[in-house]
Formats: sequence, C-alpha cells, structure tokens
Amino acid sequence: MNFEHTEDRRMLADTLNRFVAEQYGVETRNHIAYGDSGMDAALWSRFAELGAVGALFPEADGGFGGAGFDVAVVFEALGAGLVAEPFVGALMVGRALGLAGSAAQKEHIASIIDGSTVAALAHEEPGAHYALNRVTTRAVRSGDGWQLTGHKAVVLHGDQAQMLLVSARTAGAVVDEDGISLFLVPADAAGLSRRGMGRIDGGRVAEVTLQNVQVGAGALLGTEGQGLATLEQAVGWGILAVCAEALGAMDVAKKHTLEYLQTRKQFGVPIGSFQALQHRMADLLLEVEQARSAVINAAAAMDSTDRTERERALSAAKVTMGRIGALVAEESIQLHGGIGMTWELPLSHYAKRLVMVDHQFGDEDHHLARFIALGRS
Repeated sequence: MNFEHTEDRRMLADTLNRFVAEQYGVETRNHIAYGDSGMDAALWSRFAELGAVGALFPEADGGFGGAGFDVAVVFEALGAGLVAEPFVGALMVGRALGLAGSAAQKEHIASIIDGSTVAALAHEEPGAHYALNRVTTRAVRSGDGWQLTGHKAVVLHGDQAQMLLVSARTAGAVVDEDGISLFLVPADAAGLSRRGMGRIDGGRVAEVTLQNVQVGAGALLGTEGQGLATLEQAVGWGILAVCAEALGAMDVAKKHTLEYLQTRKQFGVPIGSFQALQHRMADLLLEVEQARSAVINAAAAMDSTDRTERERALSAAKVTMGRIGALVAEESIQLHGGIGMTWELPLSHYAKRLVMVDHQFGDEDHHLARFIALGRS
C-alpha cells in the first residue's frame, strides 16, 4: 500500500502549515486558547475559507476530501500550531449527519463547512468512564416530538456551539447498546443550560444540562434506538483527529528540543554532544516515528468496511499516542531543564496538550482493554 500523500494533500498541508506559522503564533494561540471563548470567530472563518473544514468531508456531503488521510493531514497541521478552534466538534457532528442524517439534516453540513455554525457533540456523562454505551440522559416522546432530560460533561466548545448533537436513551437500561438515540438540539433551546470552563491545555469545554428540553420530530438523527453505531463512527473520527493532532505537536516538541540541545552549552560545548543525551534523544525520535506509523494505520483503517479492523486500529493508535505523548512531553521538558516548565516557552504548552490528548475519547488503559476485547469478538 502506498502511504505517500497525494499532491492535493501536500498542497493542503503546505497551505495550512504556512497559515498557522504566519497567523497563529504561540502568543496569538495562547491569547485565544486561554481566553473567555477559547476560539477566534474571525480565524475560524479564515480556516474555513482555506478549505481546512471542507477537507474533512467527502464530496457527497459538500466537502472535497473526507478520507482518513485527509483528516490526518489537516489535524497534524493543526496540532503543530496547537490550534484551539472547534475542528473536532465540526468533524464528529458533520460525519454523523452525513452518515445518518435526513436530507434536511444534511443541509447543516454546509454551514459547518463554511464556518458559520459551530457544532459540538454532547455525549460524555459523569461516571461513564469513556463507555459509549453508558447513557443516562433520557428522551421520551412528547406530542409530535421529544423531551430530553439529563446532564452532559466535557463538551468541547459546548459554550460556543450553536448546535449540539446529543445522545439520549429512548429505551433500555443505562448500559444497553440498543436504545441510544441521537438528537440535533439548538443551543438556545428552552431548558438547555451551559456552564463553560477553560481546559488546562487551552480551549474550552462545557457542562450541558437539559431540563425537559422540547425538540421536534425532525431532531431525531437516524433510527430511534440505533444511534450507537453512528456515535461510534463519529467518535472514531474524533480519535483519529486527536491522534494526528498529537503527532503534529510531537514533531514541534522534538524540533524545539533538538535545537536546544544544539545551542545550549555546558563546559564550553553544546549539551547535545553528551552521549547520554544523544541516546535519550535517539530513543525519542524512534518513538515519534512509531507514533507516526500508528496514525497512518488508523487513517488507512477509516476507509475499511470492517468495523473490527477500524476500531482496533483506532484503539491501537490511541494507546500508542497516550504512551508516546506522555514520553515526549516528559523527555522534552527534562532535556530542556527548568526552563521547559515556563509559560513563556512554547514547549510547556505542547507538553500539556500531549498529556491531555490521552484523556480525550478514552485513555491508554481504556483503549488497551478495548483493543483486546475487539480481538476476541
């Protein structure tokens, strides 16, 4: 199999890398990421104009890419700049709409692609421990529509989104795989409240409370009670995205560390000439290439019709990125010494992001157990 990027993907990567380098420096990024909204609406529109959002979706849904490698290329460039804008939510909600949406619901994809709508997936709940099938939020029929009640946690850009894709149980017990349904809910719906907060690595999340939120019949995405498969695929795209993002961040952390070893001097010579540090850096470079292979494998598997093959590749990538991301963060900081922990040094922000990627969509332990379980099925 040929893993070289097409000319179109190389051009997209070059365009994004150049734009991020010129317009999204670390000071700009930190001002946005740690700000009150966790995003910049004007920059979000410019990313959309560049085609960064459209590349995440197939032509059938109004995009011009949509393959696993298209998504990986975009998020690797975003990770190199620690971009905080709501790309992950756009990807997951848009792919769910494309997979299970009605003709009317799919019309929302256009506004996601052009940047006029910020979308967020509201699925995670307190105590769920990353299990997609554990849903306590309830949806009951009410007149011609539905009434939703429940609580969602850690919703990416949930306080800035105009549209939420909410998982709710329409039948069955809390952990049943059947009985989960997905609903499109406008963020200004009566009974829906949001409490936003900053993430330790930049960006925003929100707690979302639904108290007897009324939606119409057209809000149901796909078949009632059969939303888990759609949810799994949508989250799968999110997993690929954060893994590719982590790879982009690792490359920058690696580059900064190499430069530091070549310029920082002790005893009149660069510390990179010390054999012990050379061995540590060599090991780190090998680990980063292992992470790259895991992302490539996951990106290739996204186009597979075999669900087990796809999900095992995603879990394998998540395990790999969790372990190597923490290693890169720790080694880069240690090789820099005390300065590696300072706010002013970009490395500290890359290290935080690499550590926190492990906790998005399932940590290393969760996905190792899932990888093993999928191999037995």
